[in-house]
Amino acid sequence: MKRLFALLTLVCCAILLASTGFSETIKIGFNIPLTGEIPKVGEESKFAAEMLKEDINSKGGLDVGGKKYMLEFIYEDNESKAESAVTASLKLIERDKVIAIIGPNSSKQAVPAGQVCNDNQTPMITPWSTNPDTTKDRPWVFRAAFLDPFQGPVAVDFAMEQFKAKKAAVLYALANDYSKGLAEIFKADFEKKNGAGSVVSFESYGDKDQDFSAQLTTIIAAKPDFIFLPNNYNEVALTVKQAHDLGWKGPFMGSDAWGNSELMPLCGKDCVGLYFSTHYAAAGATGATKEFIDRYQAKYGYQPADVAALTWDATNLILKAIQSSGNVTGRIKKVRKDLRDAISNISQFDGITGSMKFDAQGDPIKCAVVVRIAENGDFVFTKSVCP
Repeated sequence: MKRLFALLTLVCCAILLASTGFSETIKIGFNIPLTGEIPKVGEESKFAAEMLKEDINSKGGLDVGGKKYMLEFIYEDNESKAESAVTASLKLIERDKVIAIIGPNSSKQAVPAGQVCNDNQTPMITPWSTNPDTTKDRPWVFRAAFLDPFQGPVAVDFAMEQFKAKKAAVLYALANDYSKGLAEIFKADFEKKNGAGSVVSFESYGDKDQDFSAQLTTIIAAKPDFIFLPNNYNEVALTVKQAHDLGWKGPFMGSDAWGNSELMPLCGKDCVGLYFSTHYAAAGATGATKEFIDRYQAKYGYQPADVAALTWDATNLILKAIQSSGNVTGRIKKVRKDLRDAISNISQFDGITGSMKFDAQGDPIKCAVVVRIAENGDFVFTKSVCP
């Protein structure tokens, strides 16, 4: 009878702990693309997170209200797919009982996953998504990146200044929220500043397309001063090579989705000298940013792209909010709500991708940079543009 009583006591305690969300560890989920079209993005997010987790756990954990808690990071692969990102969010929320989610990165996954997190009242912060719909009217969703309504005009103004451009062409991915949204913002701003019809060709391609010769032939025939490519790095490499094969000798302008360590291995000399807007410039970085880059490169063997640095900032932002809320052991719904409130109350955060302030939508007000791809493959700082 005593043994049965002891067993029932243990079962009751386990049920109680599960219902309250109490844990000696702090569980944070990561909804990232470890496979699919952009696995390097997921790898860099995971590597940055692991480096940060090791830093904190090696010191006994995160100090919350005078007590230390070990960090447990749970990584779910969204396979670079929107539907998988939704499933990953639900697993992290319902099965793993995380108190917050970092990611997804790409807007194609972050927009639907953000709806899931908002509906389930779980804080989410995307490191890399720039589409406004990710956070719009979603009080539980935040980001560490600037928005496309800011990035689009940055690209327009730079191209007009650098290339003396009066006519532009755009090639974008129709099924990608990020690419389509940024293309439309760019077109509207370029035509506002250069007149109706100054975007002389506005072409799209389908999901998983790898041959862009038909679209590029149309674009080249329209004789633009440059081509804007708001697309993922793997598609950019194919596009630039194919454009050169078709005789295009003019400039390209890119966006932050170019900024990946795989771009140059895929694109090679075809991308040397091109420009794109992004979140930070690794080449020539100083202070805490350089320290992060040097440590990452020594540990993993390559220079981290912006998504790694943004993941570092996003995770640190969550950790700062956890310490501010002081609640990690109550009922899970209350823990999540207190954490969301704490994130909302952070008026300014100084990260390695720059200082940021947050608006009512949970979006940071921060600077962008334009980089040039050097002959050795480095992304070299060219210009900083601030709101």
